[in-house]
Amino acid sequence: MKIFRLLSALLDYPSDGFLDALRELAAKDPYAFVESLDEEVALSAEEYRSVADFITMLLASDPLELQGAYVQCFDLTAEHSLHLTHHIFGEEKTRGPALIDLGEFYRSYGLQADEKELPDYLPVMLEFCSTLSIGEAWIFLGDVAKVLKVLADNLEKSASPYAPLVRIVEKQGSLTRLAA
Repeated sequence: MKIFRLLSALLDYPSDGFLDALRELAAKDPYAFVESLDEEVALSAEEYRSVADFITMLLASDPLELQGAYVQCFDLTAEHSLHLTHHIFGEEKTRGPALIDLGEFYRSYGLQADEKELPDYLPVMLEFCSTLSIGEAWIFLGDVAKVLKVLADNLEKSASPYAPLVRIVEKQGSLTRLAA
């Protein structure tokens, strides 16, 4: 599902190459771009608007300032970590087996996780979701919905522009969606 791949890319470090590609693909009409990637209509019109507004903000920002803000937000602020097991285990030794189990889960679906990233990194998890059916993705995200809620709450408290994206991901795994 391309929409999860887009959310993955938007929550990852905003490299110059990514921003150039995004400018080429989405600058004319970010809303239409987002909507065109949602083949399963997983997002609402309001969520398309939120993602489109985020893209517009990215493309209007100075890349260096954007990259610095990303590092400050996600790499230097523990409560904003995109490594979801960090919110459960912190740096405890029990985090290691959870990461191994998650990596094994990906492999059971034939996915080889990027060796440079831990399997609990939210963009990696969303990349995995992009390979699943919408129902499987909702169930997978439902398993981490409580952590996503904590992360979205933390980002909202700091008025991070990334908060709406994480909230959208959280809603994908909500009980309401799972019951549908």
